[in-house]
Order: sequence, then C-alpha cells, then structure tokens
Amino acid sequence: MAITVRELARVDGLGLRLVAGESAADRPIAWAHAIELADPTPYLAGGELVMTTGINIGADAVAQSAYVARLAAAGSAALAVDTGTTLTEIPAGVLAAGSSAGLPVLEVPPSTPFIAITKTVIDALADDELRAVQQVVEGQEVLARATVTGGIPGVVDALADRLAATVVVLDAHRSVLAAAGPQRTRLLAALTDNTPAARRGAYVTGDADAYVTVQNLSAAQPHRGRLAVRSTAPLSNPDRLLVGHAVSLISIALEKPAGVVEAEQRLRSAVTRQLLQGSGLIDDGVLRYFGFAPHDEVVVVLLNDVGPMLAAQQDWARRLGAAGPYLMAHLTTTGSELAIVVPRAAGARIAEIGADLVRAPAGGASGPVPLGDIAVGLEQARIACHAGGVRFADFAELGPLDVLLAGRTTAELAVFAAPLAALNAELVATLEAFLRHNGHLEGAAAATGVHRHTLRHRMRRIGDALDDDLDDADTRTRLWLSIRARQLLSDRPHPPPSRGGPDR
Repeated sequence: MAITVRELARVDGLGLRLVAGESAADRPIAWAHAIELADPTPYLAGGELVMTTGINIGADAVAQSAYVARLAAAGSAALAVDTGTTLTEIPAGVLAAGSSAGLPVLEVPPSTPFIAITKTVIDALADDELRAVQQVVEGQEVLARATVTGGIPGVVDALADRLAATVVVLDAHRSVLAAAGPQRTRLLAALTDNTPAARRGAYVTGDADAYVTVQNLSAAQPHRGRLAVRSTAPLSNPDRLLVGHAVSLISIALEKPAGVVEAEQRLRSAVTRQLLQGSGLIDDGVLRYFGFAPHDEVVVVLLNDVGPMLAAQQDWARRLGAAGPYLMAHLTTTGSELAIVVPRAAGARIAEIGADLVRAPAGGASGPVPLGDIAVGLEQARIACHAGGVRFADFAELGPLDVLLAGRTTAELAVFAAPLAALNAELVATLEAFLRHNGHLEGAAAATGVHRHTLRHRMRRIGDALDDDLDDADTRTRLWLSIRARQLLSDRPHPPPSRGGPDR
C-alpha cells in the first residue's frame, strides 16, 4: 500500500502538519508533483500530492476555494503548501475549502524542501513495488511446488489460497478439472451464463457482488480450456502475474507428451506394486514426485470388474490426475482388480469420481493407513469390496456381519438365505422389522405400519413356517444372517434366462 497523507505527515524530519481535510487523510499518494499553475489539473492524472509555494492559489477566498475545488475534482490526494517562500501561513480560504471539499492540506515548514517530500513518496512507492515483486516470487514458488506435489488441483488450491478467491479450471469440453474456494457453484454459473462456446479470449466479467477473471489455457494447441477466478475486488497487478503463472503451469501440465505420460504411469504402477507387496525400498524422492511423503496416511481403494484393463487405467488416470496425487496398478493375481492409493483426505472422492464413468465398478475403500502399511489397507479394501457386492463400500462403515458375509459366493449366500424360502415378501419384511427392533412388537408394528395385533399374528405365522423359536438368541442371529445374505443376493446381477429350448 502506498504511503497515505496521514502517514506522510507523521514522517520524522519533514515537519509536515495536517491542517485541513483530515477526514480524507487516509487516501494513498500515487505521486508527488510540484506545480505553480493556477490550474494544474491538465497535468494531473489523479492521486498526486500537489506541492506549491502559493504563488497562484488565488488572492482571495473565492479564488482559493476554486483552486482547491479544481484539485479535488481532478482526484488529487492532497495539497502541500510551503510557508517559507511566498506565504508565511496558509490562507484561511484554502483551509476552509480543503475541509469542505475533502482535500487534505499539509503545511510545509520553511526548512523542508519539496525534493525531500518527493523522495519520501518515491521511496514508499519503491518499497511497495519491491514487496509486490517479492510476493509474486514467493507465490510463483508456492505454485511451482504445488504443481510437483499436487498437479493441477494443487496449483488451483494454492492459487485460491494466495488470492483469497475461488478458482476453477475447465478443460476444452467445459468439464471441471479442478476447483477450490467457497463460491465454486456461483463461479461455474457465471461461466455458464456469460461465456458462449465461441468466446476464446481472456476477459473480466462479474456477478452481483464479485469480479470474474477468465484466462485461456493454451500451449501446443490453441485452446485447452480456461482458468477462472472469482474475487470480491479487482485483481491487482501482482495477482494478475500469479494468475498468469498458474495458467502457464496448468497449460504445461495439460501438454505433457504422451511418451512421458506412459513412462510416468509405468513407474507409478511399479511403485504401487512394490508398496502393496510391503517393500520398503522405494526412494523418498520417487514418492514425493508422485505427491506423497513417507509418513503420509493414505486410503487404499480396490475396484473390481473394471472391464478392459488398459481402458480402465486410462479412464482412472485421467480423472485421478485432475483430482490430486495418486498411485495406481492393476493386480496381476486376478487381472480384473485395479488398486488405487490416494491421500487420506481424497479417499471419499473415489466413489464420486467412479460414478462419472460409463460403468461405475464395484469397489471398496480401506480405512486410513500409513503409507508403509498399504498392504494392510489392501486387505481392508478387498473385504469392503466383497462386502459391498455391486456397490462401493467403505471398510470403516462395515459391521461384523458385513465382514462375515464378504466374499461369499452366490451359492454360499444362498445357503445362508435358505431359511427364508418358506416366507413370502411380506413376512420377510415383518421378520426384518421384528429383528431390527430386538423383538419389540410395538416398535416393529410402527415400522411396518400395522397394528400390534396384526404383527403378533404374522409372527405366529413366521414361527410356524420356520418351525423355530423366535425368542431364542441363536435363532434370531441365524435369521438375521439369512436376511443380510438375502439382501446381498438381491444386489448381485442374475444371469439372463436361456433362450434355447430343452436339451436334446
């Protein structure tokens, strides 16, 4: 921030005194200009401290008021009047006009030359520029580190943090590659409403209470997408430099040669397999290259039945690369499982990303585990994967029965569910409500929407059909396993019916 009029009046050695217009004394000074014309405004750009010996400020209060009014209308920051050359004191007309027009007036003592005031203002401006350059350099270093550790999402997060703004990156097809900041929805809405597909250049627009700055992403190809920033105030020059640096980093990331991408993915797969096998021989620098630190906590995700492996890896690499650091490898033991390792904070996003794929695979996620123990995480993810059936499951949300039934074949689940074959759907629902409410008839009746006498009658029918004691704890446990197994069976895809005739 440039020096203000009030701060200039407090500089030791200048001896300046603020004598009028104090209400506007926090106005910044853009420059200091000594000029003795009766109307200096044609030579002013706004924000200047106008310095005068008083030769042409007017002989009476009317002329003096007009002089001050012209300076105020031109956007001058303040008026400094020397009291050692032409004047011995500042005329009352100037003081009154300064307070009336909101133009600060400084009294300059005979001992202070204008050049000393000019130097002080210039030094303050130079300090501001130096600080701005340092901030830009520091910001560029932050963005560069974020690129290495977090890819495009890392750059976006770092830029949003440095600007205290919302940042979104879209690809050429307007899909969101990364987003950060509190107003993502509003920024995306502004882009949707105000950016026709043919519009390719950089521009600034806005909504009701913010500015939206949009920059093109381009490198070898003319248009790779856009970076948009939503800020409550116009971006400063240092802010714009940071945005430009982010655009360059993201454009380079989007233009990574195919050979480099393939080699990187091979290394990523090798590192992932080594870690999953419990190897402690991975160099820390390699881990950091992929965005991980040796002591990070991670989540292991296992996806089952992902289809053609090469296409699946390409799909997931594209989506994960836009979401942050990741490790990935297919497991050769089965050939159809894809293992993914992500930072703990990103684990919850896997199911969300998977839902965007044409065919979202079944899968499971481990609980948080240290990076060095991802073999344990793989075991947890496999249990969750089997427990979820055709759904995505989280190991941390599984109960003992989920683990007990996880991985069972369809035939094994059918054995568990067999006791319910004697019941129709209505009685199965009644039994489930009864067991969920721990045998409490009132609660089960309320859950099923029937009278307690009706529920009691149904429970007698269930007991007769099963020929079992429903008050026995072992019986209830066995029947609850049957219900859970029946639910898992209903989730599994059934083979299509045969279209052929009987065997001959």
